[in-house]
Amino acid sequence: MTARVMIVAAHPDDEVLGAGGTAARRTAAGDDVAVLILGEGVTARYATRDPAPRSLVVDIQERARRAGEVLGVKDMRFAGLPDNRFDAVDFLDIVKTVEARLDEFRPSTVYTHHAGDLNVDHRLAFQAVLTATRPAPDCPVLEVQSFEVPSSTDWSFGRLGASFSPSVFVDISETLERKLAALAHYADEIRPAPHARSLDAVRAAATRWGATVGRRAVEAFECVRVIQ
Repeated sequence: MTARVMIVAAHPDDEVLGAGGTAARRTAAGDDVAVLILGEGVTARYATRDPAPRSLVVDIQERARRAGEVLGVKDMRFAGLPDNRFDAVDFLDIVKTVEARLDEFRPSTVYTHHAGDLNVDHRLAFQAVLTATRPAPDCPVLEVQSFEVPSSTDWSFGRLGASFSPSVFVDISETLERKLAALAHYADEIRPAPHARSLDAVRAAATRWGATVGRRAVEAFECVRVIQ
């Protein structure tokens, strides 16, 4: 039976870093996977509060679409919130943005950020998803899972909340290379090894989690809630 799955990410590339292998596995199985990227993803690179040039926003959105195509994701939406300044936006506006997309797509599973990430946009994305998916009788979301993002989840060192403690492991042995190929479209976001957001580190994380559960490569998730 085809399932509807949504990834809610704060920035372009988070969706691939956190759940790219899982997205590729699910689309290969025939599931419908949609991605909502909340932030525009480029303004914070510049020493100004002015919005980034529109051409840069368009460019990174196109990169996101191409990355999504590698993973089999055809439904990619962008909310355009200010990069690394979600805390300057009324929280209700973030929640309503997520709610509107949930109401439209009606997913049964949502993947999003970990609550204790270093990046403020990640934390607020998690809170907005948790609020938007509150299990009222008409909520279609039965399952919420948190993913890790290298250089944010690990660099908080458990000081902004509980450390990432996964209990769900998705075997991406067959889709790890597609995840890495999708990340290649975000060349400006990837760093050379031994940076936590290098391709080497992403591969190593998949291998490490895989070894935890006896698989070659895994994406790990922390279960927020499941309704069966």
